[in-house]
Amino acid sequence: MLFFLDTADIKEIERLNSFGIIDGVTTNPSIIAKSGLDFKDTIAHICSVVKGPVSAEVISDEYDEMIKEAKELCSIAKNVCVKLPTTMDGIKACKYLSDNGVMTNLTLCFSANQALLVAKAGATFVSPFIGRWDDISFNGLELIAAIKEIYLNYGFTTKILAASVRHAVHVLECARIGADVATMPPALIEKLIQHPLTDKGLEIFKNDWKGQK
Repeated sequence: MLFFLDTADIKEIERLNSFGIIDGVTTNPSIIAKSGLDFKDTIAHICSVVKGPVSAEVISDEYDEMIKEAKELCSIAKNVCVKLPTTMDGIKACKYLSDNGVMTNLTLCFSANQALLVAKAGATFVSPFIGRWDDISFNGLELIAAIKEIYLNYGFTTKILAASVRHAVHVLECARIGADVATMPPALIEKLIQHPLTDKGLEIFKNDWKGQK
């Protein structure tokens, strides 16, 4: 499973990337707006730090404007992945960009039928939002499982990028189902390594070693 950071915090990206476990970054207009930084400069900086895909999202919801924005985004760096909405215009833009060798990430996917259309359009990634499904009393992990089953049935190459990942159990279950990618905030990455028995074991080892001196 690939791990993407869902943030525009350059310091956090640099810090966690130094551990060698980060494969890419996802951003959206809200994340970058909250940072208060220039959009293009931020994407360029992230792309220089992380060698994997860096998702940068278009703002428009109309095909022609999406293509125009996508071309501007692609000019920032080679590892920019153009993030598009899962709409009919987004599907059309995805097909055009995919046919022309541009990485694409179809976001705000909330159904397996949407994911099926995304795969037929040749998207690099599809981003099902599992946490937001949970918020309205549905099981977001069931969505990941349904998409995985469909993609395996037909040999689609679009990668399942689990988004809106809220906690460690989400990551674990996505990995068990076979999601290709999980994107998550920096704090959640660090929670994956935490375990009280690890801490307790280290404390015992240190105390025992002190007794040998």
